Amino acid sequence: MTDLNRVDELFFERNGLNLRRVETLVDEAFHGLDDGELFFEYRQSESLTFDDRRLRNAAFNTSQGFGLRAMMEERVAYAHSSEMSETAIARAGATVAKVRTGSSGTCASQSASSNHSLYLETNPLEEVSFGDKVKLLSDIDVYARSLDPRVVQVTANLSGEWQAVQIIRAGGIRIPDIRPLVRINISVVISDGNRMEAGGHGVGGRVSYIDFIQPESWQNQTREALRQALVNLESIEAPAGEMDVVLGPGWPGILLHEAIGHGLEGDFNRKKTSAFSNLLGERVASEGVTVIDEGNIAGRRGSLNVDDEGTPTGRAVLIEDGILKGYMQDRHNARLMGVKPTGNGRRESFASAPLPRMTNTYMLSGNCEADEIISSVKKGLYAVNFGGGQVDITSGKFVFSASEAYLIENGKIGAPVKGATLIGNGPDVLTRVSMIGNDLKLDTGIGTCGKDGQGVPVGVGQPTLLVNDLTVGGTAT
Repeated sequence: MTDLNRVDELFFERNGLNLRRVETLVDEAFHGLDDGELFFEYRQSESLTFDDRRLRNAAFNTSQGFGLRAMMEERVAYAHSSEMSETAIARAGATVAKVRTGSSGTCASQSASSNHSLYLETNPLEEVSFGDKVKLLSDIDVYARSLDPRVVQVTANLSGEWQAVQIIRAGGIRIPDIRPLVRINISVVISDGNRMEAGGHGVGGRVSYIDFIQPESWQNQTREALRQALVNLESIEAPAGEMDVVLGPGWPGILLHEAIGHGLEGDFNRKKTSAFSNLLGERVASEGVTVIDEGNIAGRRGSLNVDDEGTPTGRAVLIEDGILKGYMQDRHNARLMGVKPTGNGRRESFASAPLPRMTNTYMLSGNCEADEIISSVKKGLYAVNFGGGQVDITSGKFVFSASEAYLIENGKIGAPVKGATLIGNGPDVLTRVSMIGNDLKLDTGIGTCGKDGQGVPVGVGQPTLLVNDLTVGGTAT
């Protein structure tokens, strides 16, 4: 568990705040309301980018501030400031208290303390010197070029942050958390004189830089980035049409995240704007399809000891054996829907109000071998990695581009293809899953999810899946 005294030093002693006075201001702001919280945040972040044999960018930032949210029935008021003073908190309290508009209520029951300890609280930004970070990125550049003389460009990025938060509720409830987050990304461009292609790979999580600066780690990542570039260099134009599609394990779960996951968030279902609204207890997917959101997996990018409302994270079963079981909830939407919060209240920073968001969302394994799934396809597509995509929450319609994909012909993996786009409807795709692999894999820790202009780190995952009769957009004539 996070040391409360350590977080108090950051927010109270450093800024000259009086704890008892702040607690009184919180009690006054939330008197007669349904719910609310004061969210303190202190964050250090850095990013270094090495490109074209030189350090192109190095940035370091420190920020702090608070957000105060008050809730009454369906009304929400939010105020935030980077000024850490009792005057600013009192001013924010007077502003958000106007959400009452003549109503009165009883502040919601408090969040239980979390006994999670999912990540180290040491600051990763301080564990490795600036010089060693630059040397790491330079070594990656040199190593990538040594692997193949056709490499013409290498871009390596190292980024990290250290975030301390404290959530204060009415009645003197205080919930602290200290969150590290690191990521390394490598991109390689290769040319054979007639054609240029790129490949990339990244890893990350709520861990230390130490985990990634070991030569075995970054060399494996560099080789993977080069492998993808070489595959793309040999790729042919993708066919178009309706066909069976095999989705590889791990990162292809981003399609599950976007096309299905957002539709299972509480706010969309409370407002009945999701394709999954009013379907609890109904079959929404093929037998064997079980989808989980789990925010308490140690070290994972999407994990949190507590969410940004102070609720301990856990394991929410969203779909079980094809049956819709529940939604991801923050406190506000859970209260209005008459259910318990699931630890999915998340915000980008103190300047943003929390929303129901995913953490680590994945599909459980089935019983099929991956080779068995591929061999069952006479003609189709094997999609291993994905780039960008778009989804409409209301209809569930999505479009995703495959960054690495192969033809499947007579049960065997064939030529790599370029320009393949998967087009479909999230709820419909769930019913087209006909085979589920036994090889569940989580992504490597690179996901960031956007919603209402806020970005938060997330994780995805799935086993190998066979989806029948999915529309593929291609470039072949």
